[in-house]
Amino acid sequence: MIDFSRNHFELFGLPAQYRFDAAALDAAYRALQVEVHPDSIAGGSDAERRVALQSSARVNEAYQSLRDPVRRAQYLLGLHGIETVNERDTALPIAFLEHQLERREAASDAQAAGDEAALVSLLSEVRREARALEDQLAQVLDGEQAYAAARTRVRELTFLAKLADDIDAMLGALDA
Repeated sequence: MIDFSRNHFELFGLPAQYRFDAAALDAAYRALQVEVHPDSIAGGSDAERRVALQSSARVNEAYQSLRDPVRRAQYLLGLHGIETVNERDTALPIAFLEHQLERREAASDAQAAGDEAALVSLLSEVRREARALEDQLAQVLDGEQAYAAARTRVRELTFLAKLADDIDAMLGALDA
């Protein structure tokens, strides 16, 4: 079974950094799932099956966290004692927020008009900005190890990911 005291990166044998080999994560995940999947303990005791179920859930949660750029950044900062999700601290730079509000309004207008091309363009722009922010995070987190300085960028990336999901949902609604 797995060692529940290990962090997500250690669980998969990866360096605790923002950028890593995604193929190595996938391979480690598959290997761990073979080892801990509850079906592999089908004939075991109730306690053994329960531990296998908990182990499998832990491996799945760790994998999902590391696969997602936002969750990975939040987790990495959390390992260094920096909280990125705080309901009382929602401040982001005003210029950033204003730009995102303009994008949301443009997306809403495009959806109301049934303008799929405008939504696709906006989604592409948001994803491009998110990728650039991910590159900045990799430099700040992995290169400089400036975890506290990365907090605002992680929160901005969280915002952009949510906006991209919302625009994607709007596109899906147009297709329905």
